[in-house]
Amino acid sequence: MLAEALEHLVRGIVDSPEDVKVSAKNNRRGETLEVRVHQDDLGRVIGRQGRTARALRTVISALAGSDQVRVDVVDTDRRR
Repeated sequence: MLAEALEHLVRGIVDSPEDVKVSAKNNRRGETLEVRVHQDDLGRVIGRQGRTARALRTVISALAGSDQVRVDVVDTDRRR
């Protein structure tokens, strides 16, 4: 449910909503949600000084309640 909610929020922010992918992974610390977007939309998802990403993390943490959830915005262009 958290992955679907995060995907819905991110699709509303970006210019290429068809390229948004959110995957959930479980580890010892809890659940990790990885957000992948089109390279041109990466700045929109992160926001100025990380404000948008921080807001997304706050909303997902509130939805998760007492569960530990981590939200990672993944940079898919690793050729730099």
